[in-house]
Amino acid sequence: AWDGLASLLALNAPEKHRGWYAMMPQLGAPIGFIVASGLFAFFLLNLSTEDFLGWGWRYPFFVAFTINVVALFARLRLIATEEFAQAYTTRDLAPVSVSELLTVQGRAVLIGAFVPLASFALFHLVTIFPISYIDIFSDRSPGEFLLVQLYGAVLCLIGIVLSGVIADRIGRRFLLAICAVGIAIFSLVTPFLLGGSASGQTAFILIGFSLLGLSHGQAAGAVASSFANENRYTGSALTSDLAWLIGAGFAPLVALGFSSRFGLGAVGVYLMSGAICTLVALYINKRMRLRDI
Repeated sequence: AWDGLASLLALNAPEKHRGWYAMMPQLGAPIGFIVASGLFAFFLLNLSTEDFLGWGWRYPFFVAFTINVVALFARLRLIATEEFAQAYTTRDLAPVSVSELLTVQGRAVLIGAFVPLASFALFHLVTIFPISYIDIFSDRSPGEFLLVQLYGAVLCLIGIVLSGVIADRIGRRFLLAICAVGIAIFSLVTPFLLGGSASGQTAFILIGFSLLGLSHGQAAGAVASSFANENRYTGSALTSDLAWLIGAGFAPLVALGFSSRFGLGAVGVYLMSGAICTLVALYINKRMRLRDI
């Protein structure tokens, strides 16, 4: 919903509360993860391996299907709102062709795709990758580890809310830069935490999810605010898709391949590269004065 809800909130947010409004669409990610990890943890801890592989794994997907139906109706209701219709009628929020967008604001698309890169890379490195790594390279129970990730998602939820408050106080760009630096530092200790004891692995999840909440909370707003009103709808959709593809689409596979071939240090380097890309993109955005994200 980055093209719709994020764009609509960016248009209607009061100047002093842009960060607070921007974090609202992001709350769905940790809530969905809490539901999913909770269900899988419940079945893994209470079913035998045979029962889980035989039928238990299907139930979380039934719940996911139900949530998607609810989300569809929510998006349809959003389109039917007076604010959305007014923005569309006045052409403040309207789809434009990709070729037209790239001609007018192609530079914003390119730079905007790298602004949330640290957040997107971290997203899959604390959600999907660790459970695979723990299952393959550790004796720790996946069900128990999913509960740790559930607690981490709660911290992520809190971090997203806090990001709205902090961004309104110090500015979204400055907050994203601080988070990118924090993620870079976090990448240095990643091999020692994830490859260490159970307490180290727990610390990796809790710290990672906390950083994720603070950075991910402003990611949609940063992307949407990079575009002029008339290009915001298509620009947000295209830029967020590129950012997800570059920063997160292959992150779990790349991280797992790096860790098995070169060790966890390579995973830290991969995460560090995302943080550096974010910092460079923020610097270019400020120097070229594309837009105040």
